[in-house]
Amino acid sequence: MSRTRDRDRRPFGPLGLRSRLTRNRLRIAFGAVIILAAAVLVVAAAGSHSTATRADVPRAPPTENHTVVTESGRAGTITVYDPGGDVRYYDNSRTKYFDVDPVASDPTTIEYAATDTLHRRGPTCRSPPCTRNVIERVDLAAENPEPEVIYARYDHRETAAEWHDHVRINETHVAIADIVADQVFVVNTETELVEWLWDAQAEFPVEEGGPYPDDWAHVNDVEYVDAPGDPNDGRIVASLRNQDQVVFLDPETGLVDEWTLGAEDDYDVQYEQHNPDYIPESRGGPAIVVADSENGRVQEFGREDGEWVRTWQWADETIQWPRDADRLPNGNTIVADSHGQRVIEVDPSGEIVWEVPSTLPYEAERLETGAESTGGRSAASLGLESRTTDAVDGGGSVLSGPAQRAEDLVEWVLPHRIYNALLFATPVWMDGTEFAVVALAILVGLAWLGAEVRWRLRDAGVRFRAPVYRRGD
Repeated sequence: MSRTRDRDRRPFGPLGLRSRLTRNRLRIAFGAVIILAAAVLVVAAAGSHSTATRADVPRAPPTENHTVVTESGRAGTITVYDPGGDVRYYDNSRTKYFDVDPVASDPTTIEYAATDTLHRRGPTCRSPPCTRNVIERVDLAAENPEPEVIYARYDHRETAAEWHDHVRINETHVAIADIVADQVFVVNTETELVEWLWDAQAEFPVEEGGPYPDDWAHVNDVEYVDAPGDPNDGRIVASLRNQDQVVFLDPETGLVDEWTLGAEDDYDVQYEQHNPDYIPESRGGPAIVVADSENGRVQEFGREDGEWVRTWQWADETIQWPRDADRLPNGNTIVADSHGQRVIEVDPSGEIVWEVPSTLPYEAERLETGAESTGGRSAASLGLESRTTDAVDGGGSVLSGPAQRAEDLVEWVLPHRIYNALLFATPVWMDGTEFAVVALAILVGLAWLGAEVRWRLRDAGVRFRAPVYRRGD
């Protein structure tokens, strides 16, 4: 009896041969799953669109005006479409492009904030990577438009060191949202002297918001309201992304508490918002149109009895991390949906009436309509009805079947903020489906590795006793 057992335990005995066949079948199964996962990723990568070069930029549907789209990640670009949908101007010489506005006296001249990342050690960067932020102006009517640097400054680091927004007050003064210093400042671009400054630490504790000092307040937007052209008599609206608040600043007294929209970690109101636009009383306000980024929606708030009240919101099954929304004079709303990889225009009924793909859009501006939402009316005055889907609770997809279930599983497992961070850090063609495929491939790979180790130990005569066994075994 013992000889039979010894023979059956040999690698090529009856039981050993069966074990070998079982192992090979498992190896084939493991390999097939990994190959299939790789094929899915290859197909996704091949089918993705990119705007990294001018030749890659897709044609846009026709509109009545020029449209500007900036991109701030993976491929930093600025693209201007003419009314017919062709590319009028394109530039990718900067690392990132952010806010863009038309110059008030000339709607076909634009100014924008952009960033260069410096990777080489030198007199302007002793410890790479560093950052150079610029405000540039381009005359689109010129035969060969060339950017002109209006104002620039170096920062000693790269992480959270950009200027995401600026607003021109008059011909000599601009207000800038400075993320690296957690400040809003007004500078005379001719003298380069800072003439007014507000520091977020004057009003907010560093224990709240993001990690201090790495990316604490993330002041990502600034707007000058009430007194256009006068740097000393008007309010500044600023967005503190990591405090989940839009604040109003008085040049003399600082923070205007009763006008603050949102509160720290009050995600029902807004969650790490971008680009709030103020609509004045003359156009049905006071109201604020804001991209509620981490909640995956666009919304508007109006003032009622001295408080902000949500008056409109919009989301569809695809929206994912919008970072800009402007109300147009025709009542439509143009939206830069960053991780939805598109710029869309939504009509008053909530239908998408214009759309163009974009790798990672940051801002969309419709020229000849005024800067941002200044030419548009409030949702209340237009009678807009909200239109939302489950996207408000964390984004969505137009996929179906197994791909949809895989994406739903990933979004259910991962917090929305983590999911958006993965979308930002990974290749543009990856989304929930691809994350699920990668996770499956990793699990199968680990299972395969564990099986191989177990088989080799068994062949070497190493046995592991179960931690729970019957007495007498």
